[in-house]
Amino acid sequence: MHYMNAVLTPTSTTPTPPSPIRRTHAPGPVSRWWGLPLLSEMKRDYLGFVTRLQRTHGDISYMRLGNEHAWDLMSPDLAREALVTHADALIRWERGIEVFAQVFGQSVLVTEGATWQRQRRMLMAAFTPKQVAGYAELMTTAAQDAFDTLVPDNQPHTMVTMDALWSRVAMDVILRTLFSRSAQQQSLVAIEATQTLSATAYREMFRLFTLPDWLPLPGKAAKRKALRSLRHLIQGHITERQAAIAAQPDQQSRQDLLGRLLALRDEATGTALSSQEVFDQCMVSFQAGHETSATALLWWSRLMAEHPAAAQRARDEVRAVVGNGTPGPQHMAQLPWLTATLKEAMRLYPPVAAIMSRRTTAPLVLDGWHIPKGAMLRITPWVLHHDERWFAQAHAFRPERFLDGAPPIPKGAWMPFGAGPRVCLGQHFAMVEMTLLSAMLLQRFTLELPEGAAPCEPELHVTLRPKQAVVLRLTRVDRANPIAH
Repeated sequence: MHYMNAVLTPTSTTPTPPSPIRRTHAPGPVSRWWGLPLLSEMKRDYLGFVTRLQRTHGDISYMRLGNEHAWDLMSPDLAREALVTHADALIRWERGIEVFAQVFGQSVLVTEGATWQRQRRMLMAAFTPKQVAGYAELMTTAAQDAFDTLVPDNQPHTMVTMDALWSRVAMDVILRTLFSRSAQQQSLVAIEATQTLSATAYREMFRLFTLPDWLPLPGKAAKRKALRSLRHLIQGHITERQAAIAAQPDQQSRQDLLGRLLALRDEATGTALSSQEVFDQCMVSFQAGHETSATALLWWSRLMAEHPAAAQRARDEVRAVVGNGTPGPQHMAQLPWLTATLKEAMRLYPPVAAIMSRRTTAPLVLDGWHIPKGAMLRITPWVLHHDERWFAQAHAFRPERFLDGAPPIPKGAWMPFGAGPRVCLGQHFAMVEMTLLSAMLLQRFTLELPEGAAPCEPELHVTLRPKQAVVLRLTRVDRANPIAH
């Protein structure tokens, strides 16, 4: 059976029945040999494993993995009850923090408690809708530079590896947004480094601890090189900017993200981010802001090629709203169908498909089950997004789910950006970026699958990427008369 058919089997036949309060023995798989066979199965196919777990045991299940008491929460209500209602009794899973801290330091993605609250409060000022609107021109300039040279002038179409295209465009966007710079050689090195670190982080999540990076082991040299490349790139830009500010202290700070990070002040204390905090936040913005957007746009492109009628409807909408001009944040509310195609792509293939893991710092009761202090809670957006109870024909691409007038989607059933206090800080940035870039691509090209193209199989790293390269035929659109040549 094809992977997608196996994973997307409807789950509506196994609802969780009502239950009395404070039950303590939840259903779940047998944890033989300290759960090592379960851990091995999860490592081979995490999404398939959790989907089968829900099908067999329902919306909440328990397993023992070594010393861990792990609970999987697989309904919107349970996910929100944990992440929103009981947010104050949860912290990030320590192993995840340990792995991410190797790349992101003590950034907002990693910290807890008062430090996290201070960082989050300060950083929100750099990601308000007004501030994000100021980044829009940087985004569209990066896209225009990439798209306008994509198809040679003497050819109507060309075959394009979309993975490379979107990685390059998204990397250019984040370089311009962070540093007001675009450097092609830096982009290529940074793309390779971010992908290496993503694959490495996913592998290390399934290990009890991380061996020192200086050891001569498989993958360690590539990880060291990737970390050196990114740290050198980001620290170089920060040092250059700090030198420019020192030389001309009265000069107005640039309105890129680095300029805003350096200018941030805590409203409560008046203090700025430390030099290390600025560096760490740049690392987070660089890695997360590039990889997740590129991955979402990659899946969206493939789906647009598979569904030409939906793509044409989106192109017509962009044409009617923007014409041949450059789209901007002011157009987003007027592009509901294009927005719906992006949201549906993120439903089918959420860039962060797993794993939202938390540690309980106090006893909880969820759906009548007593969850002790110190337990691990796991929430997998992939399972929520493919549940037939919340999304009819959950395996199908149906953007109309996200239009006004469609049946309401339960809160927590669609969460590509997470939920609760730790919801993605850059979600508005990501939606603006994806909407503008996808609109510009549709203005210029139609997207077609090559004859005999194989189905795309998802492969989970930190982000969910196609296992095979996505190659599409891009045909130039006559922008005076938007019908493909």
